Amino acid sequence: MLYVQQSLGPDEELVHIGQFHWMYTVGAFFSIVWGLFVGIVIIVVAIKAYDIMGVDQMKNADVLESIQILHPIIKLAAFFVFIFGLLKFAHMMVIKATTEIAITNSRLIFKRGLVARQVGEINIDRIEGVNVLQTIMGRIFNYGRIMVRGMGVGEVVLPPIEDPIAFRKAIEKAKAL
Repeated sequence: MLYVQQSLGPDEELVHIGQFHWMYTVGAFFSIVWGLFVGIVIIVVAIKAYDIMGVDQMKNADVLESIQILHPIIKLAAFFVFIFGLLKFAHMMVIKATTEIAITNSRLIFKRGLVARQVGEINIDRIEGVNVLQTIMGRIFNYGRIMVRGMGVGEVVLPPIEDPIAFRKAIEKAKAL
């Protein structure tokens, strides 16, 4: 919360801090798992295809020898699918690490970005409405997105956060202050 703490005004105090839900991290890890799974499927399907085509070298080869026999493009395809899974994981973790969401007694602050910074701030008294967007899984595990409509600002959709109802209540509390 470095940016939020640096940007607080003299009479401003934090009311609530929004946190990413643990399901966001699970989704990031599943990017790695899916990349690995699809890469393995590519290798296995290629080995079966070579076996069906009757490549003589595949008949008595173990798994590692079979992989070595495969065409380099097939091995590269499997490797790149896995690398894309790792990159998706890294991207999601950078977003999680560099996003700050906070409510103060006078404004809502939403900061994103590692090198380039994107900051959205809405004065609490300029907020027209707050919508909570939850899926079935979000209801079960208590996470969701918040869509804040401000006068003259449009809509700001926050990333999936834990306990979105408490976040909405914190906005109402800050309005009442």
